[in-house]
Amino acid sequence: MEDYTVQSVDKALSLLEALSEFPHGVSITELSIRLGLYKSTAHRLLGTMMKRGYVEQDAETGKYKLGFTVADLGMRLLSSIDMRHEALPFLQEMAEVTGEVAHLALMDGRDVVYIEKVDSASTIRMHSRVGMRVYAHATGLGKAMLAAMSEAESRAFVQRYGLPKLTEHTVTDAEKLYKEFQTIRLTGCAVAKEENEVGICCVASAIRNSRGQVAAACSVSGPCSRMDANKIKQVMPLVREMAEKISSRLGFRAGVSETV
Repeated sequence: MEDYTVQSVDKALSLLEALSEFPHGVSITELSIRLGLYKSTAHRLLGTMMKRGYVEQDAETGKYKLGFTVADLGMRLLSSIDMRHEALPFLQEMAEVTGEVAHLALMDGRDVVYIEKVDSASTIRMHSRVGMRVYAHATGLGKAMLAAMSEAESRAFVQRYGLPKLTEHTVTDAEKLYKEFQTIRLTGCAVAKEENEVGICCVASAIRNSRGQVAAACSVSGPCSRMDANKIKQVMPLVREMAEKISSRLGFRAGVSETV
């Protein structure tokens, strides 16, 4: 098997692992000796990671320790694991009641990332899979989460990432998408018709955490031949209810303002 190791990345990860053993900090000299690195190499790698928040340096002692970005990543992972556990029974209920596929996804940058998928007995083959990333604006899941954010946040997202076209049905006009967000905020559900995958329609609703922040979204997806206007109308209350129940399991209480 070929070795695709990138040496600089490997050394940076070794530094992070070593730093985890020194909660009160460690000198660059000790790190260099411990890992067999030139001090100049360690200095460059630590400097880069400091810019990204993975490493911090004590202004008085000059010692290095892990930064809060590492903690943030760890908390995100733990949060996603707990969320999958809490959401699974509700995803299973959606799949069973509707006869379609149920998804759970998080937002990461410009993408939604599927973290759980539940098939039904009548499920057709879909491209989605756990771990898959898709442009948020082209999915019901992504639109539900974007609409659940403040108007300023959703507009900033569009301005930063744009609206790339995935199919002939992908919404690529910003003003049209902003109007759709207004509708989603009123109904509590987002609908995507062949915007990410031709022939597939989706109904999604946002999920909030205990702090009132948008944490994820759940959805029901199926072939548009089955997910017609009538079925979409029937499915929306169920998806909205399941999102509310998952939010409740995560500690969200309606009427509680978002905190930071």
